[in-house]
Amino acid sequence: MFSFLWFLIIGGVLGWVASMIIGKDIPGGIIGNIIAGIIGAWIGGKLLGRWGPTLSDFYIFPALLGSIILILIVSFILKLMHKD
Repeated sequence: MFSFLWFLIIGGVLGWVASMIIGKDIPGGIIGNIIAGIIGAWIGGKLLGRWGPTLSDFYIFPALLGSIILILIVSFILKLMHKD
């Protein structure tokens, strides 16, 4: 149970840091940050592999880069949808 909570916290922090780096917010607030961090960690792991320091089964650098990629893609799609 505690490891699952830790997993959510680290995912949220990674999503939040990624959104702060690129200056765009992910929709959904804290839940959006958690989802962006977890999915971003998966994307980063698939694209960049497993390297660098780890924290609660997250490889920090690939997870952060994957989260940045995810937020850029989501913000681009939302921009296209809201363009009239």
